[in-house]
Amino acid sequence: MASSHKEQKEVVVITGASAGIGRATALAFARSGAAVALLARSRERLEELAREIEGEGGRALAITLDVADADQVERAAQQIEIELGPIHIWVNNAMATVFSRATDMTAQEYARVTEVTYLGTVHGTLAALKYMRPRNYGTIIQVGSALAYRGIPLQSAYCAAKFAVRGFTDSLRVELMHENSRVHLTMVQLAAFNTPQFDWARCRTGAQPRPLAPIFQPEVAADAILWSARHRRRELYVGFPALKAVIGNKLLPSLLDRVLCRRAISGQMDFSMPVPETGRDDNLFSPVESDFGAHGRFDAQARNGSLQLMLTQQRRLILGVAVAVAGIATLAGGVNVYKNGRKKKNRLEKLLRR
Repeated sequence: MASSHKEQKEVVVITGASAGIGRATALAFARSGAAVALLARSRERLEELAREIEGEGGRALAITLDVADADQVERAAQQIEIELGPIHIWVNNAMATVFSRATDMTAQEYARVTEVTYLGTVHGTLAALKYMRPRNYGTIIQVGSALAYRGIPLQSAYCAAKFAVRGFTDSLRVELMHENSRVHLTMVQLAAFNTPQFDWARCRTGAQPRPLAPIFQPEVAADAILWSARHRRRELYVGFPALKAVIGNKLLPSLLDRVLCRRAISGQMDFSMPVPETGRDDNLFSPVESDFGAHGRFDAQARNGSLQLMLTQQRRLILGVAVAVAGIATLAGGVNVYKNGRKKKNRLEKLLRR
């Protein structure tokens, strides 16, 4: 077992790994050479993903659990340490949501979304820190959202949970800094992505939910999460819409209220797909056992890349180029001033000789 650990570059834990961004992220880390622990409620989908990773020559450990249960998460961390080796990276990605007006929500629904999306992140973070802090290394990545800064209609429970994740993460980050810990804590704030959540989330809007456009493919988020594990950024925004939502809410929150009032309710409804009168299966309290992969039903509309992400990943290079260009321009300007000064001096000398 010890020699097997040495062969692996990293041990990575991903919650919510059975579909969507979690699945895409697990594949990205596995293809980079990491041993991947897959955590989610759906045993069938986890085992299928583990077979896919192992079929490509990787190593995977599938653990069925509910992140809302702290004891289950802590036992999973212990199992991972024993079977795969020391945990290097922990990605808190599991989430749950309900598409509904706040006044139509039940207390049980609010509690469940909070337990999975917020407390699930807390449980994962604390389980990871139990092993990372004594070793003084490791990275914890909170998969966040622009909705951690700006709440939108029809997703009050989810937005509140993401706000809470950001508050918890900010507090904990400073505590780790105070103890001079080398454990790195980061948030990856996402825009809208083409995942199966819009096919299995609980919904009472009369139409199937959909993400607010523009939409990105899950692999874009996976690349950002993988990149975040290698770079010590405090936060990483993925997609211009996420960046615009954060900045817009800081500068013009009242204007953003009005924009969302006009666009965000109908923009989250797919009127071509009404919800059946008998309802539909949802994953709020138990997993929907069906053939869900990384992608949702919006492949035709989803983008395969993000210019904003590329620019923020290369910001040092871009800043260096900008400084170099500015330096060249300043030097060129100085040379021109010097040449013009010489010309004026020469003309003045000629006049004096006359």
